[in-house]
Amino acid sequence: MKYIREDFVKGNLPKRPDDANKGTMGTLLSICGSYSMAGACTLSSLSALRSGVGLLKVALPKSIYPIVSSSVYEAVFLPLDESEKGTVTANSLDFLLENAEKCTAVMLGCGLKLCEETVEFVEKFVSSCTIPMLIDADGINAIFMNIDVLTQSKADIVLTPHPKEMSRISGLSVEFIQSNRVEIAEKIARKLGVTIVLKGKDTVVTDGVRTRINKTGNCGMAKGGSGDVLSGVIASLMAQGLDSFEACCVGVYIHGLCGDLAAKDLSKIAMLPRDLVNYLPKAFKIVE
Repeated sequence: MKYIREDFVKGNLPKRPDDANKGTMGTLLSICGSYSMAGACTLSSLSALRSGVGLLKVALPKSIYPIVSSSVYEAVFLPLDESEKGTVTANSLDFLLENAEKCTAVMLGCGLKLCEETVEFVEKFVSSCTIPMLIDADGINAIFMNIDVLTQSKADIVLTPHPKEMSRISGLSVEFIQSNRVEIAEKIARKLGVTIVLKGKDTVVTDGVRTRINKTGNCGMAKGGSGDVLSGVIASLMAQGLDSFEACCVGVYIHGLCGDLAAKDLSKIAMLPRDLVNYLPKAFKIVE
């Protein structure tokens, strides 16, 4: 089994020429957040920016715009009308599809909140969007009842499930998945035609043909919000032009390295997902 090593990461970092500008370093559309889940949107946005994307557009419910924008200064915001539950709805579908076509990648799902409105929106968006897309968290939960939408999509798709989300996608028990992580991830990736990042200890990255295991990271990262940081890192790399499999490999390595740096300085008990964002500069400096 191949592992993700530092030399692989060094060799696959996005090229950043001296004459680069924000227009040449990719544009990421993030569709994330809901009322009560502004933190997920904030963490994924900050990690995307810290990972080098040239321009970040954040589409989010109007109610959380003041919260997120007060922490994420560099993004362009697209405040959306929302449901009574404070979620994105299908009423914004055409507007967001139009914006997606002007971007180089999409990040969908962090903190969306699972409800009837988001299920309808996610299914329609995924089936219509043609831009490379990372789907996480409630984006995954919104489509597992109609998982065939992934095979019908024209987009290059990355899924980043934790074991319980993988259980919903596959119909298999968490215990069985955890005992057969590589085999199950590869099988589902081939079946759905996507790249899978099966999170957890020894994160598995596979597109069904290529597979690598990540050894960075530690149990101090087992806190709500760590996955949002990972989504931002990977989606940012995708927006900068990396192949989805390469973006996932580089992203999980860097994300885990941030966790190791944070644990060394702060302890596994006290470290927080926001610390992972703060260690991104140091992690990238190590591998550049």
